[in-house]
Amino acid sequence: MLTLETERLVLREMTVKDAPFMLTLLNSQGFLDNIGDRGVRTLAQAENHLIEGPINSYQEHGYGMYCIELRQSGEPVGVAGLVNREQLHGIDLGYALLPEFLGKGYAVEASRAVLAHAKALRLSSLLAIVKERNGPSRALLEKLGFQCQELIAWGEGDEVLLYKITL
Repeated sequence: MLTLETERLVLREMTVKDAPFMLTLLNSQGFLDNIGDRGVRTLAQAENHLIEGPINSYQEHGYGMYCIELRQSGEPVGVAGLVNREQLHGIDLGYALLPEFLGKGYAVEASRAVLAHAKALRLSSLLAIVKERNGPSRALLEKLGFQCQELIAWGEGDEVLLYKITL
C-alpha cells in the first residue's frame, strides 16, 4: 500500500474502513458547495463509493485519492490524490478537507506530496478543475504552479475552470 509523508501529514491508500470518514467529508458543506453532491448518505453507500472510486483506481491505474491524516494523531482530515475523469483529457489533481482543517496549510502540503508522486510516476502534466467562485482553491492551485487554461462545461449546465501544470 502506497504511503506519502510530509512534515505534518501522512497520505495513505483508503480502505472500506474509511467509510465513516468519507460519509462525513462527502456531506460537509464545503464539499457539497465546491465539488458536488455525490448522493452518499449511508455507510453502505460510502463503502461502495470507496470501492468503486479510490480502491478501484489503485488497482486499475496504480494511483487514486488518498486519505490525509495528521502525522501525530492519525486523525483523518481530508483527501488528496490523482483522478482519471472521463470528461478530461489527462490526469486530475483532486483534494478536499473537512471544514475544521481548512486554513492550516494542509491542502497545499498534501497537494505538493501528490505532485511529487505524479513526477515519480513520470507524468508529464496534471490538470485540476475548480469552480470559478472558489477563490481559496484557485489560489492554492496557482501557488502550486498551475495555470488557468479555460472555462469548460461541466455536468448539467455547470462550468469549471480548467487548470494545468507541467511537471
